Amino acid sequence: MLIGNVGQDPEVRYVDQGVAVARIRLATTERGYTLQNGTQVPDHTDWHNVILWRRLAEIVEKYVHKGDKLYIEGRIRYTTYDDKQGQRRYATEIWADNMEMLSPKAAATNPNMASEPIEAPVPDTKADESLPF
Repeated sequence: MLIGNVGQDPEVRYVDQGVAVARIRLATTERGYTLQNGTQVPDHTDWHNVILWRRLAEIVEKYVHKGDKLYIEGRIRYTTYDDKQGQRRYATEIWADNMEMLSPKAAATNPNMASEPIEAPVPDTKADESLPF
């Protein structure tokens, strides 16, 4: 399970018999913190290659863009290949089984609104005063 931000627009291809395959780069960040002795531990970001098939790939193609926040469930896959120079390379991929878009709809439809904060409604304090607890 991963929650992170999309690093670039999805790359979508169609293979045998029109089956959609999407590849996205997802950044997950572990927030920094301060140890008891005062040492600062900085943020740490990991990048994940996520592969989505069929309907998930079609959804990604239409609705997911760079900067969107996603929740991904899937399996980890390790692959090897030889590059153009004949060097053996190793790749780790997440093959997604489930995806949920976590970015607000306004941000997904209008990229200019993505930077505006969403404010929570202010609670009515008079209504709270009448509560018995």
